[in-house]
Amino acid sequence: MDKKISYRSTKISSYIGYFVQAIVNNFLPILFIALQDVYGIGYEKLGRLVMFNFVTQMITDILSPKIIAKTGYRKAAIMCQFTAAAGLAAAAFLPKIMWDPYWGIVIAIIIYAFASGLMEVILSPMIEMLPTDNKSGNMSLLHSFYCWGQAITTIGTTLLLHAFGYKGWSYIPLLWAAIPFFNAFSFFKVPIVEPEPERKSDSFKTLFKSRLFRCFMLMMLCSGAAEIAMAEWASMFAQKALGISKVIGDLAGPCAFAVFMGLGRVLYAAFSEKLWREAREEARANEVSTDFRASAGDIDPECVRIAEEAARRAGVADTVSVRCADALKLTSDGVQGTVVTNPPYGERLMTPEAVRGLYADMGKCFRSLEPWQIYVLTPAEDFERLYGRRADKIRKLYNGMIPCLF
Repeated sequence: MDKKISYRSTKISSYIGYFVQAIVNNFLPILFIALQDVYGIGYEKLGRLVMFNFVTQMITDILSPKIIAKTGYRKAAIMCQFTAAAGLAAAAFLPKIMWDPYWGIVIAIIIYAFASGLMEVILSPMIEMLPTDNKSGNMSLLHSFYCWGQAITTIGTTLLLHAFGYKGWSYIPLLWAAIPFFNAFSFFKVPIVEPEPERKSDSFKTLFKSRLFRCFMLMMLCSGAAEIAMAEWASMFAQKALGISKVIGDLAGPCAFAVFMGLGRVLYAAFSEKLWREAREEARANEVSTDFRASAGDIDPECVRIAEEAARRAGVADTVSVRCADALKLTSDGVQGTVVTNPPYGERLMTPEAVRGLYADMGKCFRSLEPWQIYVLTPAEDFERLYGRRADKIRKLYNGMIPCLF
């Protein structure tokens, strides 16, 4: 199978996965008025259904890295699709057979919310890891399918409820369950690029120390609250408070919100693709021949292999050579050069005490390279003291979410 076509199938399955996430998050609020009519569920209990959904998703988000580490992305993708189908089917049957219909709905929500939380964590990395250009545009297009799913779920659920009536509401989640059920089978065969193994990820405590991370977290909470308020309550508000019909309320509220959100994401994807293409063409037009050579090294053979593959994919394998080497054994060999290094920080690799010793050893080793230029990326504010020399210039920047000096 052609590689491009095969990755296209991966994208399609992931797009449908985001469509499924929109189904499980948005079909039930459209049915609130039916649940209130059939089972007499009050506003407070209806609000708790929303809480059960998103609290379960948040817990799943926290647990997902451990789940994925054990199963891999393919098995996790298959599992979350089947689980979503099971949860939707449970929403159709459990309220009818349990002593309290309300708790039947709650159990169903917990099942499909687990699937939604897992989808949220795995689908974006699956698209990001594909060997394609314009990753931000691809990511924006992926997330637009949540919006289209929300719009179609709103319209479809509204029309089905009109066709079946309030007492026939249980047929609706059963019909929606068919989509994740069949999409699960596609994940058995589409190619998935598994991530390179990581030694250790940054802890939440480390990330939370960053003001930038806290700012992004607050922005996500506010945007999520706005989206949930519109998706979960706009339909009932339009009917109960404004006195308009359910169809008009659904179309003017959650459906319109989803459509415009989706358009924004699609426009960004198209615009970013254009910018990416223009920047790439400009860079190629300005290519010049040079005798520049770079030599990279790491003491970990796996890191060397990853760097070699990255150089090959970037088209610079002829310019950049990578070898397994210890930076503390670097010699000048009588030529002028520049060192750029990003040594361990004492968080994921090595202990803080070992890192301080490493910085001191670097200072002793790199003195023999003078007059080479030495650039070091580090979060250590006392690096100059440990290194044994003052920097000619210090630049402040971020390595991910970690504030660093360069």
